[in-house]
Formats: sequence, structure tokens, C-alpha cells
Amino acid sequence: MPRPLSVNTQFCMSLAGRPGNFGTRFHNFLYTELGLDYVYKAFTTTDLPAAIGGVRALGIRGCAVSMPFKEACIPYLDELTASASAIGSVNTIVNDGGVLRAYNTDYLAVRQLIELHQLSPKLTFALRGSGGMAKAVASAFRDAGFERGVIVARNVPMGQALAESCGYGYQPTLDEWSPELLVNVTPLGMAGGAEVDELAFSHAAIAQAQTVFDVVALPAETPLVKAARAASKAVITGAEVIMLQALEQFVLYTGVRPSPEQAARASQFAQQ
Repeated sequence: MPRPLSVNTQFCMSLAGRPGNFGTRFHNFLYTELGLDYVYKAFTTTDLPAAIGGVRALGIRGCAVSMPFKEACIPYLDELTASASAIGSVNTIVNDGGVLRAYNTDYLAVRQLIELHQLSPKLTFALRGSGGMAKAVASAFRDAGFERGVIVARNVPMGQALAESCGYGYQPTLDEWSPELLVNVTPLGMAGGAEVDELAFSHAAIAQAQTVFDVVALPAETPLVKAARAASKAVITGAEVIMLQALEQFVLYTGVRPSPEQAARASQFAQQ
């Protein structure tokens, strides 16, 4: 039975260039599961200042932020917490009585996954990407003690800037280098995009790697993940990232932490 809405219902939302269903389904599943008077809806916008102003003016409790707004939204916010200010990228806004505070739960999720999968900081790694999400992932690896990394990005200024900020090397392409860990933080392989069938790294690079980490969440089995599994490599998927970051958003918005089992059911439901 659908939850009844009222004047007291708290509203949460997301802003993305290409809105998806995961957040909407994940959060609303848990609202129902836990009996919380909240509702969640995904949006896009061509007027970011007005959209952020609406979050403040209408008392929207929380707003998830995805590409391409993770950095562009910062001038319209009141406070960047440590997870966002350290990397200059935002994926979560919490509205506390008209004060908009920014967080980066992508960063928190990746730090958790590094620990959960027991990735050694001694590994050499290549991180492909240079946008807001790449900042979060690279910063998480840096703060976890990884020193032997290279940023691979076609956008030379952004790639170099990210590499310099994290103390890593920069290359426009992977070339013949064969790192032990491959990390994709680009839209390559993402459902609904023009590059849905493309591999972020070559089969040769995958064959030489120990672990492959694809941050793309939809589909969970991207071309890169499928190729890594076929090559019997250890795999970390974007589905793991999106569940953990959404879970931390949920806690920030509601003050309630679901059990691991509840979060797993919500994630499974969101990916159907």
C-alpha cells in the first residue's frame, strides 16, 4: 500500500544531467521499509542557480548531485564539510533550516570499498577520468595511502590538475603500461550513453591487472566488468559504490541508519 503524503512529508531529490531511477527507488524503498514520512524524486535542470535556490526556499531536506553539477553547485551552497571541501566536489546537499551543507558520499563509499576489498596501498594503479567523481575516487585512494598511481585522461588540463592535487602522475593514454589495479571513472560503458558498449581499458591491460574497479553503476555488469570477470580478475563494481554512497546520503537526510540487510534489499530493488 502506498505511503500517504501530507503537509508534513519531507521531500528529498536529486539533480543530474541524465537522471536515473536508482536513487528514487533506493530511498523510497527504505522510507516504506522503515515507516518514514519522506518522498524522493529525481530531476534535471538547465538553471542550476534556480534549482539550488529552490532546495533552500522550498525546504527540500536533501539533494543528491550528479554529473555535471558536482563542482558547479558549490558557489550556491553555504558550507562544505570535510568530505566535500577536501576535494572540491559535492554529491550531497543537506538543508538544515535553510542552511545548505555539502558532503561527498562518493568519497566515503570508495574509502569503505578499499577497506572491504582489502586493496593494498602498495598496488600500482591507473585511474581513468578527470571529473568530479574522479576527484572523489582519486582523493579516496590518496587518503588510503596509495602512492603509485597515474591519472589517465584525454582532457589534459583537468587530468594534470587532478594528478597534481593528489600527488600522482599523468598520462593522456595508458599506452603500454600495465598497472596492477585499473579504475574507470568515466561514462564509458554507462547505460543510456553513446559509449555504452566501449571498454574503458584494453583487454591487454585487463589481462595484466590483478583487480578491476568500474565506478559505473548502471548496468552493474558493464563491458569492463564482464571482461574482467572473463579474465578471472578480482572485480569491484559501481553497484557497490552507488549502494554505499546512497546509504550514507539516506543517513544524512533522515538520521536513521538501515541495517545492512535492508540496504542490500533496497539496492537490489533499485537495480531491477
